Amino acid sequence: MKKTGFLAGAAISTIGIVICKVIGLVYVIPFYAIIGTQGGALYSYAYSIYNMFLNLATSGIPVAMSKVVSEYNEVGYYNTKERTFKMGLKIIGFLGLISFLVLFIFAPQIAYLIIGDVKGGNSVEDVTMVIRVISTAILVVPFLSVSKGYLQGHKIMQVSSVANILEQIVRVIVILAGSFLTLKVFHLSLNTAVGVAVFGATVGALFAYFYVYAKIRKSKSLNRKAKPTLAEVKITNKDLVKKIIFYALPFVAISVLQSAFVMVDVFTVVRGLTGIGYTTEISENVLSVIATWGSKLNMIVMSISMGIVMSLIPAIASAYAVKNYDEVNGKVNQALKTLLFVCVPMATGLCFLSSAVWTVFYGYNELNSSVFKLLIMSQITLSVCSVMVNASQSMNNTKQSIIALGGSLIAKVLLNVPMMHLFNLIGIEAYYAPIALNILIDTSASLYLLYIVKKDTRVSYFKTVQTIIKIVLCTVIMVLVLSILNMFIPSYSHSRMIS
Repeated sequence: MKKTGFLAGAAISTIGIVICKVIGLVYVIPFYAIIGTQGGALYSYAYSIYNMFLNLATSGIPVAMSKVVSEYNEVGYYNTKERTFKMGLKIIGFLGLISFLVLFIFAPQIAYLIIGDVKGGNSVEDVTMVIRVISTAILVVPFLSVSKGYLQGHKIMQVSSVANILEQIVRVIVILAGSFLTLKVFHLSLNTAVGVAVFGATVGALFAYFYVYAKIRKSKSLNRKAKPTLAEVKITNKDLVKKIIFYALPFVAISVLQSAFVMVDVFTVVRGLTGIGYTTEISENVLSVIATWGSKLNMIVMSISMGIVMSLIPAIASAYAVKNYDEVNGKVNQALKTLLFVCVPMATGLCFLSSAVWTVFYGYNELNSSVFKLLIMSQITLSVCSVMVNASQSMNNTKQSIIALGGSLIAKVLLNVPMMHLFNLIGIEAYYAPIALNILIDTSASLYLLYIVKKDTRVSYFKTVQTIIKIVLCTVIMVLVLSILNMFIPSYSHSRMIS
């Protein structure tokens, strides 16, 4: 296996991510047509819970593995970096097993927290089954993640990218073929079809892991059998564990907080809306849009905007390390301006065309497209918040990032259901409340982090504010043009083809 230079590695990683995102976006069209709205809600329950526990099991460890392996590789401590890899596999295996057992054993209780005694949609038994099926992936994915981190520590990027694509392709094949055969050929139940579909995560991870494992085993350039030097003998396994945990903890904390944010909606939206008087079908529809199906379309905005901006984060870190605050000022403003230049017009355009976009991917649904209309606009504040969290981390301000995200999570937990009741009281559809609250919270967290960065590095946002005004004016003009065109050319139809 050949090592990859920085630019080539970044290009390979970006191409891999884009291919995976495209596959992940396109497959939902036939899949949603197969399982329908109720099946889509059940699928979203499984993946929302799975992502939370997967983050608990894997967040930070692969990044830490990459960093530690890279450090020891640079100084020629080849035996120590192999010990680090083995230690990382043991740690991640233990965390994965614990997460799997918790998820598998307590699946009925988790399902009840989501559904409660609500009738007329998916049952507690249905949700329990799909959670247990997808929990098996947590036994495999952690090993895959650490193995990819190990290779990335050697600056070998192409294997991870190929593994990501392979995992996605296999997963999608299982999802589509499995759900179609289960429902249309064998005429089994909907929950069985969704169970087969979510098992695709396990199958895809297995294929990818065997591929990465084979590459590592066959490679002769990794110095896997090197003898320890005298200096390496002094480095104990305890030292390695401490180092892995030290590097991993900030990433774990931030990733878990971000995942928990989504989990609040999973545990409160259905119960909150049915408590107000909405039907179970409507409540599950809304949650599936927020937690899964709408977020897949949001990837259009997130992937492009974040891909542009994240390349600037290492530059911010480098400038901050040498206390070049003028450079930090320039890069932070450049990141924000680039993000908003791409994100605001794109999100606004998708909002304007929300019915057509939703119809193309999932078929016509007035309720879901109206929820998506607000959800896509929330990506603007979410993108800004994500960039500021990353920028803050790159300037050794992980503590402030955790405070911002922790405060956001507390606000979400305390206000999600009350906001639904408030919206209902003032005559606004209550299902908009969780998204509106997200916008408010993300804005508050972004303002807090903008203030912290300004205080620590004397960053001035004057030029960014000027750019924002120009972007808003151009976006308003775009909306006016689209509105005029819409008077002559309908922007949506009940037909996928016409949309």
